[in-house]
Amino acid sequence: MGMTTSLWIRIGQSAFGPAAALLLLASCQQALPASAPPVAAAMAPSPAKPATATAAGVSTPPDASFATWLQAARTDAAKRGISPGVISQALTRIEPLAAVIALDGRQPEFSNTFTRYINGAVSARRVADGRAMMAKHATLLAELERQYGVPGRILVAFWGLESDYGRDIGGYPVVNALATLAYDGRRGAMFREEMFNALVILERGHIPLDKMKGSWAGAMGQTQFMPSNFLKYGVDEDHDGHIDIWGDVTDSLGSTANYVKSLGWDGARTWGREVRLPINFDVSLVSLDVDAKETTKTLSQWAALGVRRADGGPLPSQDVNAAVVLPAGTKGPAFLLYDNYRVILKYNRSAYYAIAIGYLADRLGGAGALGVPPSEGDPLRRDDVMTLQQGLVALGFLKTADGVMGSGTRQAVRAFQKANGLRPDGYIDRNIIAAVKARAPAA
Repeated sequence: MGMTTSLWIRIGQSAFGPAAALLLLASCQQALPASAPPVAAAMAPSPAKPATATAAGVSTPPDASFATWLQAARTDAAKRGISPGVISQALTRIEPLAAVIALDGRQPEFSNTFTRYINGAVSARRVADGRAMMAKHATLLAELERQYGVPGRILVAFWGLESDYGRDIGGYPVVNALATLAYDGRRGAMFREEMFNALVILERGHIPLDKMKGSWAGAMGQTQFMPSNFLKYGVDEDHDGHIDIWGDVTDSLGSTANYVKSLGWDGARTWGREVRLPINFDVSLVSLDVDAKETTKTLSQWAALGVRRADGGPLPSQDVNAAVVLPAGTKGPAFLLYDNYRVILKYNRSAYYAIAIGYLADRLGGAGALGVPPSEGDPLRRDDVMTLQQGLVALGFLKTADGVMGSGTRQAVRAFQKANGLRPDGYIDRNIIAAVKARAPAA
């Protein structure tokens, strides 16, 4: 999901980063392996649309409306102090990119499951590669932890999920991609500002235009910063006069450490941990919202309810508030999540992503695999989710059906479960869809 404030969820491994998590599926059960955040910027009125996309990477034919928009952008850039040379180089002879328009409008056919997500995000290969990177950059990571208070294993986990340790930083021309998204209109105001921020980066000489590549949504570098976050949090960690998050590991990890610190990382705490719940655990205490703030208790209070470490040992004796979540339902692993989990959410607002960052970091630090491997389940089609939601609407548990499994839908499922004598874990699978459908009045 790149970065602005955990705005988006990346589609596939090369969509975009934290600075931009495009909120296609910001729900716990829909996050896809990603690197980007939701955008709070107001949406600009949508101008005349470019021609329909034909093939990935192919630009739409130029049109007068885009030419007019581009001229206005050049005028605005000049008023903002961008030099004529940079304006001419970056904002001349560009056209809307059809592939970017297509990706921005893409509606996923299926939700993702926690099992598939976590197995892809924290694969054996990624763990092995990450441990190799930990060893290779041990001195740098130790210095960054001393300077910023963010553990090296956390930084390397971001690095691994965002770009597969620098292997996939994206190949789209950033300025052109941002201009396309600004012109296309859905989030025009936000992307227009990001385009101007990209011009500032060029103006300052951090990277030449032909090397300013990134995701289709404009997230850049090895840990996927949006241009605005580059300007706020990018650091010249190797002191060579340039902030290079594309090819320089030192600047990339240093900038990430600075950003994560600014988000509020508590160096005295971890992100959370896998735990073991007692057989009779009251699952109505499980948090369903992405922020995991519904029901928080101290570790001693959770311990009194029978919650233990994954290995059966007692929870730490610390005055820490935490929430219990079950991302794969009662048959999957349980996690206690602390405030640093919510810091990760600010980087990419996806519960799956945040748990994956913490779990990968633990594996990089030498921890073993999950004590309770999540059971595999079929991903749900958008039509399945609509069927569930329409049934919940008919039964009075939900107001509207939109095909997205957000926390509101999970809360409605929990209410349905309580009303029908089922364990109220709020988990959505084909069994609960069938139960709702059987009880909903016929259309």
